[in-house]
Amino acid sequence: GFVDKFTGDGIMALFGAPIAHEDHAQRACYAALHLRDRARQYADELRVSSGINFSVRIGLNSGEVVVGSISDDLRMDYTAQGHTVGLAQRMEGIAPADGIAISQNTQKPVDGYFVTRSLGPMKVKGAREPIEVFVLEGVGTRRTRLDSSRARGLSRFVGRGDEMAALETALNQSLNGTGRVAAMVGEPGVGKSRICAEFVELCRARGLAVYEAHCPAHGKTIPYLPLLELLRNLFGITDQDGPREARQKIAGELALLDDGFADDRALVLEFLGVGDPKAMALQLEPAVLQRRLFAFLRRLIQLRTQGEPIVLLIDDLHWIDPGSDLFVAQIVEAVSATHTLMLVNFRPEYQADWLRKSWVLQLPMTPLSAEALADLVRDWVGSGPSVAKLPALIGARSGGNPFFSEEIVLSLLETGRLAGTRGAYELVRPLDALEVPATVQSLLAARIDRLGEREKHALYAAAVIGKEFSRPLLEAVIAVKGFDLDSALAGLLSAEIIHERAIYPVAEYAFKHPLTHEVALHAQLTAPRQARHKAAALAIEAAEPTRLDELAGMLAHHWSEAGEALRAATWYVRAARWVRNSDMTASQRNWESARKLLLPLPASNERSQLLLEIYPELINLLDRLGAASAESKALFEEGVEFARQAGDRQTESLLAAAYAWLSTGKNDWPAAVNHAEKSIDLADREGHLPVQLFGRFILGRAFAWLGQTAQSISMLEQAKVIGSTFDADNIELLGWRPYVEAMSLRGIMLCWTGRYAESREFEAHLPTLVRRFGTHSD
Repeated sequence: GFVDKFTGDGIMALFGAPIAHEDHAQRACYAALHLRDRARQYADELRVSSGINFSVRIGLNSGEVVVGSISDDLRMDYTAQGHTVGLAQRMEGIAPADGIAISQNTQKPVDGYFVTRSLGPMKVKGAREPIEVFVLEGVGTRRTRLDSSRARGLSRFVGRGDEMAALETALNQSLNGTGRVAAMVGEPGVGKSRICAEFVELCRARGLAVYEAHCPAHGKTIPYLPLLELLRNLFGITDQDGPREARQKIAGELALLDDGFADDRALVLEFLGVGDPKAMALQLEPAVLQRRLFAFLRRLIQLRTQGEPIVLLIDDLHWIDPGSDLFVAQIVEAVSATHTLMLVNFRPEYQADWLRKSWVLQLPMTPLSAEALADLVRDWVGSGPSVAKLPALIGARSGGNPFFSEEIVLSLLETGRLAGTRGAYELVRPLDALEVPATVQSLLAARIDRLGEREKHALYAAAVIGKEFSRPLLEAVIAVKGFDLDSALAGLLSAEIIHERAIYPVAEYAFKHPLTHEVALHAQLTAPRQARHKAAALAIEAAEPTRLDELAGMLAHHWSEAGEALRAATWYVRAARWVRNSDMTASQRNWESARKLLLPLPASNERSQLLLEIYPELINLLDRLGAASAESKALFEEGVEFARQAGDRQTESLLAAAYAWLSTGKNDWPAAVNHAEKSIDLADREGHLPVQLFGRFILGRAFAWLGQTAQSISMLEQAKVIGSTFDADNIELLGWRPYVEAMSLRGIMLCWTGRYAESREFEAHLPTLVRRFGTHSD
């Protein structure tokens, strides 16, 4: 198809497709040849019947055009305009009689598919530089794109002998009981992940146990994602295991390692999200929980390697979340005296104190040498005379980056400049200069732009999901009836955009390089990208109903990118609650993300309820994280103003108590007394029992630090009276047990004053509460 535009001196054929793609340019050439042959036939018939002579001239150009509408009351028509159309008209004027002239823009993507004859560079009206013009003479020998039909493997692994030798030395030291950490450091695309993958495969071939964890590009928004993956791998938990099977595997492994792990079993089960539903949930103060998890992980690594050496791989540390990063430091500490090799890789911007440890070996990943790069390129293109200069040209333009180099070769294949088979390619036309996009991003964008619409649709949906994705989730996000997903995935695999990670029990794929994922994500228009994020969120919610707390951060990200701020804020709040007692930094980040999304939204009950929960939680965390006074004060004043506008005096009392507690952490005891008294006054009037207890505990603590012992004991006695009227032990507020804290402090203060008998009233009860809930008093 094309549309005939009859003008006074000829026919203009406008093809309704972006002809920059090879297949569309080929259609145009086929149509032009057919039109030329039909015109010749008609001319012969007309000459015989009436003696009239005429010839046909056709011009083709490829590129982008601006299409506008022309209409009146009776009809609507369309016209194309711009330099691309004007250049096509110039080609028509240049074409020989009964011939077809095509510009270099059309010849480039069809080279090899059609026989063309160059007329040389010509100065064409409207073009600043001379344009090479070709005559289209007929159909060529090629029928399909070689690179799209050939299954290509990975590039040859070259030039990393020194790094592999260093890793082998580190492994041998680890096998001898001197654990090592090997860190591969380098810029994107230099081959960090590739060398790690090659080495762990060698380790597996030697019978060593290898456990992997990966940090996806969005990993910083998902607390503990790589840590949970690593622990599940260490315990042998698969995606097919339900909570019951997971509990059995964890319990069995811990029992085999050490009977002493019995005290940690419930802690580990809950952390992995497979806690026994019949057991009472642990309620530990965050610092206590983190300390116990640190100790458990160090001991697990140490005991795990007593039976057999192990290799740990953590990929892409530069994208790790802060909570998991703290645990990485603990693993590093545990490795030194074990039979463990820990292998990590990251970009130069990643920094950590543990990198200075004596048993940590940093291996900088430099660009490949000219010789190694040449070997890599020759593995692709061969050593024929026509491609002899390619290794040097590609090495110079890529800077020795193996990923960049591979992409250049693939671009040459996809644009038809190379013909043949892998290892034996030939340049089908001379290559004076190697054309490489200014950045890898633009190169990848060009590769993506050359995909078919079906493949693009699948690629964009996959990019929204993440660097790694499963086929079922991708299918759910696309959700187009009759969409041929298998063919789309086959096209992406053939184009080397993605690679297959697993085929059982479900097919899993990953982007070949993170930059491909980033380019594909940001190349999408806003509205369809938002729709895909929404589909991803709904699919994850439906597929993982038992892991929603763990995945809350991911869901919040998808809903935020989908443009649904209120829904995203709800998930950020859920994520903040989930990690409140295990990762204060992640919790604070999630609370703050929810707040920023909610503030610009119009007033609603749901928005108000979320903000009323967020402000006290944020102030409480700012205290623990040591925020600047100006920041905490501004947030407190903002929260109080909002609570007053909402008419919620209970939240106002809680804010005052939280700010009073924050003031104690800054040793601002007058401010602590002032705000604690305000919180008590508001709570007493509102009958808000939790804050009544919390405010009196804070005020009692402030009086104690100010040396006002009698006033301190008086406040704590009031808390005792209030708590005796109901089950105060179970009250939890902002991660605290105010009644337990108050009674603990009361015992201390009575002991200081010599009232030992009274101070022991709570003694028998306190250890049980400490074990059950955890407090600062442990």
